Amino acid sequence: MRIVVGITGGIAAYKAPELVRLLKKQGHEVRCAATAHALEFTTRATLETVSGAPLYSDLFASGGTEHISLKDWGELLVVAPATANIIGKVVSGIADDALSTLLLAFSHKPVIMAPAMNSDMWAHPAVQRNIETLRGWGIRLVGPAEGELACGTSGTGRMAEPETIAEAVNSLFLIPHSPLGRWLVTAGPTYEKIDSVRFIGNYSSGKMGFALAEALAEAGAEVELVTGPTHLNATHQRINVHRVESAREMYAAATGLFPQCNGAILSAAVADYRPAEQADHKLKKQGDEGMTLTLVQNPDILATLGTMKQPGQRLVGFALETDNELQNAEGKLKRKNLDYIVMNSLRDAGAGFGVDTNKVTILGADGSRMESPLMSKQEVARMIVSTVAP
Repeated sequence: MRIVVGITGGIAAYKAPELVRLLKKQGHEVRCAATAHALEFTTRATLETVSGAPLYSDLFASGGTEHISLKDWGELLVVAPATANIIGKVVSGIADDALSTLLLAFSHKPVIMAPAMNSDMWAHPAVQRNIETLRGWGIRLVGPAEGELACGTSGTGRMAEPETIAEAVNSLFLIPHSPLGRWLVTAGPTYEKIDSVRFIGNYSSGKMGFALAEALAEAGAEVELVTGPTHLNATHQRINVHRVESAREMYAAATGLFPQCNGAILSAAVADYRPAEQADHKLKKQGDEGMTLTLVQNPDILATLGTMKQPGQRLVGFALETDNELQNAEGKLKRKNLDYIVMNSLRDAGAGFGVDTNKVTILGADGSRMESPLMSKQEVARMIVSTVAP
């Protein structure tokens, strides 16, 4: 595997050469990217020697496009240590040096971060908010560990050991013993913010998506479950939950996770539109005047994954229809490059949002068609998994 190791300016940067050595020993190709502050704790010569490749640390050294060529070369980006500064930059979309620019360019490929900072910094609400955002985007976090810190205190904030990070790299790409491998599932609604207390949403409970995640895990798959706001919790140990709120957050998480998955089932009820402007305070009523909201279109997650799909990957969508059900579902199946589409109709009693049962028709790109009677969503999920998973 081709891995880029990013090093930032924390004291734990001195451990980066050992991480590179371990990854090379395991058979990976490694190149390094470092911030200017990282080179206060380790050296260019050391990193180039252990990696066997030139260090990327100057954004403009080769015409300012190395972040693109390195992104194209690399299959995985590991940032160790990941300081509060680089975490904040990624969440805010700031690209003002070599590594932060590379991180933003890596938006559709897997990223692992090993946070390292003082325990008070780690506990700060801003850092914790940023960490939750990274998790929602599908970025894997390793650590931090608890122990002695460089400042002389003890607490949570110590970078995970190089051996632990190397194990996380390999476990991310290990093919499970089950032939199902790793699957992405989306579930629940999305909330599109109007102001600090109001949002546009829908009635999805997330029950169908969570049932699908459980059915895949029971069948042996490793599951990445990206869910909008729900009150549900996954119970199976092979389900990794990523909680998001808006359609754009779900888009970022799904597109980031899909390249490392064998398949995806997108059952979330994603809002097609969001308010063009979102107030950070409660909007007050203006007399008897009404409120006019201008809506703009959200990114189409299913269509984007359809363009990203590689040979061997399976992509399954859902279609909740109210009229011309089969015609609309078949059109969506072809238009978005799906392998299967699961159609249910709001005309069927006991099917749809908020209930514990469902009734579906599974349409395949090969022309196959399978209908279910009204069953529990767990039974429907098992039927879907047995049909769409190889």
